[in-house]
Amino acid sequence: MPRTLTAANVIITLTQATLFPGQPQQLQGFAADDVFDTDQIRLVETLMGVDGVLSAGFVFTEVKQRISLQADSSSNDFFDTVGTQQYGTIDVYPINGEARLPGLQTRYVMTTGFLTGWKPTPDVKRITQPRHYEITWARIIPQPA
Repeated sequence: MPRTLTAANVIITLTQATLFPGQPQQLQGFAADDVFDTDQIRLVETLMGVDGVLSAGFVFTEVKQRISLQADSSSNDFFDTVGTQQYGTIDVYPINGEARLPGLQTRYVMTTGFLTGWKPTPDVKRITQPRHYEITWARIIPQPA
């Protein structure tokens, strides 16, 4: 089966064991032009010596992912629950997840994440705008679907 660029069938599932025990949350109601994006990560640090010899070493780097949901998506409730709890308890609630992109025949396993960006309200303009969230992951690992 050929790979396609279709994004309409993406499936993102997040779990948070304390607030949603045994209940993986499938996100729905993505923004029209922006489902999610991630930052490029730096895998290697380099250092040039005074004699022109370049040295390098592997470093672990967190991965920032931004997810965009329509303002009327019921999946906003997941992020609101985690964000509100973090505020209320002054603590953090780890998240794990998976993103399946059937068109690319790939799934991305996301481990040890934290909600690091939460905007408690949507922007309200002519119509209510999408909401954006940031999760910082320890790892995102691509695997064949």
